[in-house]
Amino acid sequence: MLIDILAAAGGEAAPQNAFGFKEALEQGGLIAQTIFGIMVIMSVGTFFILITKLLEQNKILRQYKSVRSGFWKTSSLQEGATKLEKNSAWRQLVDDGLAAQSQHTKMTDSLEAHEWMHGSLARSEASINSRLSGGLPFLATVGATAPFIGLLGTVIGIYRALISIGLSGSASIDKVAGPVGEALIMTAIGLLVAVPAVLAYNWLQARNKRIGELLTGFATDLLANISSNGAVRPQVMTQASTQQAGKVAAKPAAAPAKPTTKA
Repeated sequence: MLIDILAAAGGEAAPQNAFGFKEALEQGGLIAQTIFGIMVIMSVGTFFILITKLLEQNKILRQYKSVRSGFWKTSSLQEGATKLEKNSAWRQLVDDGLAAQSQHTKMTDSLEAHEWMHGSLARSEASINSRLSGGLPFLATVGATAPFIGLLGTVIGIYRALISIGLSGSASIDKVAGPVGEALIMTAIGLLVAVPAVLAYNWLQARNKRIGELLTGFATDLLANISSNGAVRPQVMTQASTQQAGKVAAKPAAAPAKPTTKA
């Protein structure tokens, strides 16, 4: 701003920056613009997958709270299924478990019911995990390839700088600043695209692992409940019972009575 004021006071125009980001893309031509477009697509896709998968994971974790609080308090699995949201992962496991139980009665071979229902629940759980993992390969691909795509732009920028030096016969700053600036910009863009993709992939993968553990535990409880005709149920700890258990555990044990001696 000070330079502009001094230039205006002196009656001279302020010098124009000919080496900005826009100018670098224009000088880079179609190749630089194509690489930049690919980077933009990768970045938009990364944040789209991050937001959508995060919302999906939060929905499943929120539904799990209702599973723990209300599902196992019902008298039967059929009644408990009605308390779960339709098209949810937990409802799918319950429906597939009940379907496997009814299908086993129609079989004529000696396949054990436990083995058949275990395989059915495992197949249902695998399909849920597959849906949760959707989009993560794209994040892994972006994290692995974006730096190299940016490096391609860097190589092209340096090549253009060398051509400018050869044609002009001198390595003056005005000849190489544009191509070198373009090369550095492409390197920075590649890193800016790759780092969020890697972080998002690792974070979503860790959350998917946690959800997978919850699904496995719920499927195991379902299998035990179906195999025992409803006799086996997981212990549901409410907030009140948890607080009561904590008070009992924190209460000190009573001191032993002193033995009495006879005179």
